[in-house]
Amino acid sequence: VEKIHRGDQMDVLLYPAKKIPPVEKSDTEQEKASQNVTSSKADPLLKPNMETTPASLSSDLKEKVISILLKYSSGLWAHALPKVYQDTYQVKFPEDILNNLELLSDVCVVDYVSEVPRKAILYAKPQRCIDENLNVTEKVKRHDGVKATAEQQYEESKDQYLENITVPSLIVPSEGSVSILVLDLKNTNEVLIRQYVGKDYSSAQEQMEDEMKAYYSQNSTLSPAQSLSVGQLVAVHAEEDAWLRARIISLEDNRVYYVDHGFTEFVESNSVCRLQKQFRLLPFQVAKCKLAGLEAFCDDPVLIKAVESQTCFKILAVEILEKSDIPLLVVYDTSGEDDININATCLKALYDKSLELHLQVDALYTNVRVTSVFSDGSLYCQVPSKGLSRLSEILQKLEDYFLYKQTSEFNVLLPFCGKICLFPSKGKWARVEIKIIHTRQALDVNFMDIGTVATVKVSELKEIPPQFLREVIAIPPQALKCCLADLPPNTGMWTPDAVLWLRDAVTNCPEFSMKVIKQDASKGIAHIYLFAPENFPDMDRSINRQIKNADLWKHQKDVFLSVTPSGTSSTKALSDAVSALQLSSGKLEKSFPDSAREPGNAVSTTDMPPPLPLPKPGDLMDIYVSVACHPGHFIVQPWNELNNLYTLMEEMILYYSRAEEKPVNIEKNKLYAAKIGDEWYRVIIKGILRNGFLSVYELDYGKHEFVSVRKVQPLLDTFRRLPFQAITAQLAGVKSQPWSEEASIVFRNLVEKKPFVAQIQAVNDSTNSWDRKIVTFLVDTSLPHIDTWIHDFVSQSLVEFSKGD
Repeated sequence: VEKIHRGDQMDVLLYPAKKIPPVEKSDTEQEKASQNVTSSKADPLLKPNMETTPASLSSDLKEKVISILLKYSSGLWAHALPKVYQDTYQVKFPEDILNNLELLSDVCVVDYVSEVPRKAILYAKPQRCIDENLNVTEKVKRHDGVKATAEQQYEESKDQYLENITVPSLIVPSEGSVSILVLDLKNTNEVLIRQYVGKDYSSAQEQMEDEMKAYYSQNSTLSPAQSLSVGQLVAVHAEEDAWLRARIISLEDNRVYYVDHGFTEFVESNSVCRLQKQFRLLPFQVAKCKLAGLEAFCDDPVLIKAVESQTCFKILAVEILEKSDIPLLVVYDTSGEDDININATCLKALYDKSLELHLQVDALYTNVRVTSVFSDGSLYCQVPSKGLSRLSEILQKLEDYFLYKQTSEFNVLLPFCGKICLFPSKGKWARVEIKIIHTRQALDVNFMDIGTVATVKVSELKEIPPQFLREVIAIPPQALKCCLADLPPNTGMWTPDAVLWLRDAVTNCPEFSMKVIKQDASKGIAHIYLFAPENFPDMDRSINRQIKNADLWKHQKDVFLSVTPSGTSSTKALSDAVSALQLSSGKLEKSFPDSAREPGNAVSTTDMPPPLPLPKPGDLMDIYVSVACHPGHFIVQPWNELNNLYTLMEEMILYYSRAEEKPVNIEKNKLYAAKIGDEWYRVIIKGILRNGFLSVYELDYGKHEFVSVRKVQPLLDTFRRLPFQAITAQLAGVKSQPWSEEASIVFRNLVEKKPFVAQIQAVNDSTNSWDRKIVTFLVDTSLPHIDTWIHDFVSQSLVEFSKGD
């Protein structure tokens, strides 16, 4: 029994479990049947006064039945034949034939589907099975051959019903790194991709196609599919002896579409076979997606061409923002040294070329504004241009527009890397691009027209109103990266004194003149000489010569300014980020919005947080294992304090990314804030290395790290209130011993980054919180009815592992 859903209807197709012989009629029944036939308006083609046998039916009636059945390649229910016959020939069909369908056995195949004689499906035979000139043996052979052909047609006809069996939908991966192959795109809202890489995707497809190859190769007697129709799923014998799933898209030229590979091909009809049920279980591996941030320009031919050149036939990493029938993605090219955000890169194709500014070597520029200075001596400048004027106009339009709108309507609900937004600063709007997302509330943005990176809250960002979107996107970034030519002199790096001198110099002068000496296209930086207006163009009085001649280039021991790996600083005040450098009593004045003001008192290097209360032996405690080396040493964190720790980390990111850099005096065994990766951590200095690196211990996570001295800042008192969260632990219930590398790896995979219930066996207290230690059992309570004691597994498995080593 096969149920086939069609909209709000359901058809039921019944296949015979066995052939049912015709029911023998009694003499009385036959007599009644004869009376019924003679009393009705019988078909004159039925020969009267003869025994009812296949031969007794007139050849004309048989021809008419054959003509009808040939129109129904999928078969015709026997009980429907009389109505079709009468509608076609305007003559009543002799219904007594339905009580003995064997009367039609020489013109059709009769498949009984129940013990009721009329419950059968009739299939036309391609030619007559009875030939008066054939002997009995030949008749039987001929009959069997034709019947086999008809049954093959019947099997093929079932394939059409199988077309209504739904192939499962492709499920978007929920976790882990995801890669795709881009095949084609109509627009950026309909990008055709093939297969997510992974166990249930590309690997499953390879396995299925291997099974298809084995099945169809071993069943070489399988005949090509008959009665094909457009839209039908089939198996196609493709090149290199492969068998692939395909859908028929044209019968005239035998064209098929490979549903797992995303391309069409002309094939020979004898290379197409019926697709078996077992090969309909895997979802089609070709799917559509749309690219985030490009929706408003999805049909722009310039954008489509840029996306094609960056994506087609490449394997790319993706970030899935929204899971839907057509998921929303950010696509990355990870084939080079640096990951390339393709969405953001392709958006640049929409820049208005007429608004781009290309600095010319030896050219002189006036009215130049220095918008930011970094700790490696690089700086960003704005040069008067058509693009800068256009930017001022559109930002003013936005300001006027938001005067009459609730800006909450334009809150950014789905931030992602590469997204262009608006950020309000000092009564004006600034264009920013999201660079790094730290948490749900904090992220790093690049001020496109200032050149500065700053950490802001998601709630401070606003969407660009749709009517202004193309205008805002079309203007290229107006911040040009520069460096002072011939600096630094023979030192290879800027000193804190030199950076502060340069910042004071540019703050005291709102506008400069500059001369371009060289363009480094590979780094996107211009080497310039910078002049105060009154000193232009006297090279000896340039900023370059003044800072070079000053005694600013001797490094003090263990005193550095923090700088990020790319050579640009974390940022100065947020006022720098929006080119609002201000002078107050000859010094740089920090200007933060209220949400970013310095959160604590003066920096102190002596105050310690309160110690974390430790449980007593026998107590139970919910914990999270942050680091696991082996059963004798792992780090746990109190589960109920994790939210407080995440809040602290977020506040540190917001503060240190916005705060002005300060000289740091590095001392061993003192507390600091250190930037490791994209996060800021509370650390203690364990060692000072000669190569400019420090050995630090993360007090909340229990990791030992090496970090550049440039990434260390004083730890504010406000960040010392939460007790340090890392607790050193040892697994109870197992003997202390050297653990093999294999045993350590197994233990790490078993417990690291997972929550447990800890049953404390012993506590070793200490004055320093990072030296305290607990001995504890670990219990995995994640399963509903079973608690797993980790020490049992370690005792039974890992101990033997280490002994064998």
